[in-house]
Amino acid sequence: MNARPLRLAFAVVAFGVFDRATTLITLPVLLLAQIAAHFRFFLHIDLWKLLRDDLMLILFTALITLLMVSGAPWILFDEWSRMM
Repeated sequence: MNARPLRLAFAVVAFGVFDRATTLITLPVLLLAQIAAHFRFFLHIDLWKLLRDDLMLILFTALITLLMVSGAPWILFDEWSRMM
């Protein structure tokens, strides 16, 4: 059950079910469904009654992920600009 949004995302892209705009809207929705499934079934975090520890865990994970995702292009661009 928890892998279904992931398979749907691959199917939407691979088979070209929707046009480009609808696909770009559908994929983030499926992404959020996959994240919710991981929180509930793998991490055992109930999103309806968040405790303070669970909230801090989610916020810290989001912060680290944001730093890694935004920091990598920044570092690569800086290296590229120094080489040119």
